[in-house]
Amino acid sequence: MLGTDTLVRVIDLKSLREDPDVARASQRARGESPALVDKVLDADARRRSLLTEFERLRADQKEVSRSVGKATPEERPTILTKAKELSDHVKAAEADADRARDDLDRLLAGFPNIVLDGVPAGGEDDYVVLRTEGAPRDFAAEGFTPRDHLEIGELLAAIDTERGAKVSGARFYYLTGIGARLELALLNAAIDKAVGAGFTPMITPTLVKPEIMAGTGFLGAHADEIYRLEADDLYLVGTSEVALAGYHSGEILDLSAGPKRYAGWSACYRREAGSYGKDTRGIIRVHQFHKVEMFSYVPVEEAEAEHARLLAWEEEMLAAAGLPYRVIDTAAGDLGTSAARKFDCEAWLPTQGRYLELTSTSNCTTFQARRLGIRERTPSGQTRPVATLNGTLATTRWIVAILENHQLPDGSVRVPEGLRGYLGGLEVLEPAGGSATA
Repeated sequence: MLGTDTLVRVIDLKSLREDPDVARASQRARGESPALVDKVLDADARRRSLLTEFERLRADQKEVSRSVGKATPEERPTILTKAKELSDHVKAAEADADRARDDLDRLLAGFPNIVLDGVPAGGEDDYVVLRTEGAPRDFAAEGFTPRDHLEIGELLAAIDTERGAKVSGARFYYLTGIGARLELALLNAAIDKAVGAGFTPMITPTLVKPEIMAGTGFLGAHADEIYRLEADDLYLVGTSEVALAGYHSGEILDLSAGPKRYAGWSACYRREAGSYGKDTRGIIRVHQFHKVEMFSYVPVEEAEAEHARLLAWEEEMLAAAGLPYRVIDTAAGDLGTSAARKFDCEAWLPTQGRYLELTSTSNCTTFQARRLGIRERTPSGQTRPVATLNGTLATTRWIVAILENHQLPDGSVRVPEGLRGYLGGLEVLEPAGGSATA
């Protein structure tokens, strides 16, 4: 059956036809083949040509059908034969046009978002450092060697990876006692930050339908990261961004009073496919964690400004946690399918002498909205796709940076001032069995 809904919801074909060089440049910046652009344009031209032929034949068929009633008895058999032939041609043309549309859909489904001007070209290591905030502690000057987060977590009876592995396997863990309280403190602080910025707090589903997962762009190159429940045909989310993007799927929004902003609190699940041997110690790279995620629906003209706001709110949370960090502009080849630009905030990890990603914020422009059928009504009464953006406010991983950066020589940990109110005023986390020797 002929239809164009899927095409409308995937990418702006009109813009692609008018200026394909922008898309080709985007593909090259991502390290992908620009030939995909030409394949899409060829498939689009074929679909439109076949659709035109189908409509011409259908118009002829209607004209012949109308003439049957006016025909003489002698003329009628010939006209009916012609009508039958045209009907067969129309069905064949419709089938051809449908196949062409399906071919185009398949190409578009694998077409990543077009990156914005200024995004660094290249892969994972080609990011640009925008700024660095705070100075890492000089533990040597303080006279002791820092412990890593797992050793501290075990001293505090806060992290139990051994029993996590016993119960669920590798990359699982328990947060116990003060560890559980610390995560709740982080997430509650994040929710308060979000509410203060005008976000609606949400407890979101962690299981979503395939069309929602696909609509957000997560079933492309990184589909192997996602857990799928085959018996139910549902996916476990790796971020509440998925459920928040699907919240308004198929809807027309009124953004006249400003952006629609939601803060989702959820468990998140990631298979960590391809990460064998990476960050196996502790809770840096795990299969399950909790996160508070910001999500905004805005008019496309406001997307860049909203992106800056999301980054600022993330940085305020990092300041509340007292963490030294840097902000990077992620390179195009490391963006993922749906993002047109992404900024990461990475906290300093003393025991590894490197920065560790704690937050990211992405401007997905209209990419997700087109796929999910989310539009806004403009003052003129027209509808058009909205822009969607997302950003992390806190996750379980923050515990890693907090324990390492705020540790004391005896194995205790100073609680950042911004979190003390969420821990009953507690200023220091003490080892479970008393002070440990450095």
